[in-house]
Parts: sequence; structure tokens; C-alpha cells
Amino acid sequence: MDQHRLVSILDRFAHTRILVVGDYFLDFYLDIDRALSEVSLETNLEAYQVVRARSSPGAAGTVTSNLRALDVQITALGAIGDDGMGYELLRGLRTRGVDTRPLIQVKDRFTPTYTKPMLQETDGRVHELNRLDIKNRQAMPPEVEAQIIGRLREFIDRVDGIIVADQVQERNCGAITDRVRAELADLALAHPDVVIAADSRVRIGAYQHIVVKPNAREAVLAVHPDQPAEDIDREMAISCGHELYRRSRRPVFLTVGADGILVFDRDGMTHVPGIRVQGPIDIVGAGDSTMAGIVSSLCCGATHAEAAMVGNLVASITVQQIGTTGTATRAQVAELFSETLT
Repeated sequence: MDQHRLVSILDRFAHTRILVVGDYFLDFYLDIDRALSEVSLETNLEAYQVVRARSSPGAAGTVTSNLRALDVQITALGAIGDDGMGYELLRGLRTRGVDTRPLIQVKDRFTPTYTKPMLQETDGRVHELNRLDIKNRQAMPPEVEAQIIGRLREFIDRVDGIIVADQVQERNCGAITDRVRAELADLALAHPDVVIAADSRVRIGAYQHIVVKPNAREAVLAVHPDQPAEDIDREMAISCGHELYRRSRRPVFLTVGADGILVFDRDGMTHVPGIRVQGPIDIVGAGDSTMAGIVSSLCCGATHAEAAMVGNLVASITVQQIGTTGTATRAQVAELFSETLT
């Protein structure tokens, strides 16, 4: 791919429509200044002092933030709570220009939230304390499943692509239940011109007829569920990448960290090298930014290898943004690619 080809793909992003269905979380940051710490009179323990509270859409919301930074038109579909965290999440999505009308607010359920205390030490160092998670551990109500499926059917004729963000590890407790996953497989067969791609922490092997983007660990565990994580190596990941493609006959984009992406399709395996970066990095959200670049490109006619390259470029920009949800613009992607050619 040369500069002209990349720009021609990026230029089409603004006319591309993608539905992001899945688990929308709120990332809630508490910035703490240890120099201001007090001692609690009741417990005699250190009382951290929060100097700023900030939030941003997380999980599926991270994908939407990356897509919007690339100027893609986005619609959000999922189920969140009818609560304060849900209000903040909706506000964050709408501020970014995401169409949130299909999002379902459900009473008596949490808006999943990752609360991240960021402690600034007296010497200026900043690090994250133990995260506080709010999640739903009860099954998604059948009537909400039906609503999600109905809206998938309604919107599939209006979009160029669908990204499935399967974040919740507890089976059937998030937006992507077994029933919803089966519907996505049927829709993929019925609408072959729509790019449908899934990212899943623990169930990537359950997707049929859909593009998948696992990392090495996810790919191996999808094929060998009992494989000890410490014994996973590149050779095993490659074997499992081939197997995942054999099962679904849809491209597999297997991410291998700084080494880039291994693409498995009818031509076999292609290695698309990563983009080397200097200095500190923050890999939180890197997979989401990679997915945004890949699917946007596929929707715009890119080859599998070209889409993987764009995914690598986007991720290499976002990982350099420390302590926040990183994004990359089309201009930044084009500039970075130009730098790799010199």
C-alpha cells in the first residue's frame, strides 16, 4: 500500500456508517493528589483527596470514540442502566457525535462502570490504584434480548458494517448473549455485503460466519480451552488462527502486540508488521482502536492486509496517549504512514 492508496481509503471514512453493538461501559477516573491526603478521624486511615473526576465511554464506547475520531458515522446499540452512570455514558457518547437512540436503558440493572483511581504521588509519579468494577451478574432479561435483536434487524440495511464488542465475561449477562450471537451469524449469512466483525474476551470461538479479531491468548483458548496461558507461544497461536478461519471461513485478524497482526484468509496467513513507537506506552484500548481501523477500512474496500495496516497505524498512535482513552485522526494516520516510508 502506498500513500495515495491509504489516503483514498481514509477519505471514504466520513461516508461510512457502522453500528457498534455490545457492552457499553463507563470509564470513571478519579484523579488523586497524595500531597493533599488527610487522616480520617474515624478510622485513622489515610483519606485520599480527589481533585478531579472525569469519565469517558469505555468497552464498546472506546470503539465508538476511535471510530468518531476517524470521522466514521456511528450508531450505538446495547443495554445500559437507567442510572447516573448511564446518564454520564450517554452524555459522553452524544458529545462525540454518536447516535444513541437505539441504546436501551433498563431499570434495575447497572450501567457497567470501571472506576479507576489515579494516584499522583508527592514526587509527581502517577499510577492507577485497584480498579473498582460495577457489573451485572444476572442474565440479560429475555425481553431486552428481543429488543436488541429487533434493532439489529432494523439497522443492518442502514449500515456498511457492524462491530460486535463482547466485553462481559459472565455468560449471557451482557448485551451479546447466546441468542444475540446466533442472530448475528444468521444476519451475516443473509447480508454478505455488510462487514460484521467481533471482538470477545472469552468467547471469540463462538462466533460463526463473522470476521474475528482475537489476540494470541484468545485465539488459543478458543481452540484449546484448557491450555495454560503461560504455555501459549507464537506457533500455537498461528495454528489456532488457521483453525478459527477453517471453522468460519471469514477472515481472522490475530493481533500479536508490537509485532502487528497475522491475517488468516483463503490465501493462507499474512503477517502485517506493527509500527514501532518510542517512549512509554499505554496499551489499554489498543485492541479497540485496532478494530476501529480494520473494520472502517474493510467497509471502504480495503484488502485484508491493507485493513490490518490501518489497524496497526491507529493503535500505534493511541498507545502513546497515557492514562486516557486514546484516539487517532485520519490526518494523524496518514502522517504516521508517511513517516514509515522515509
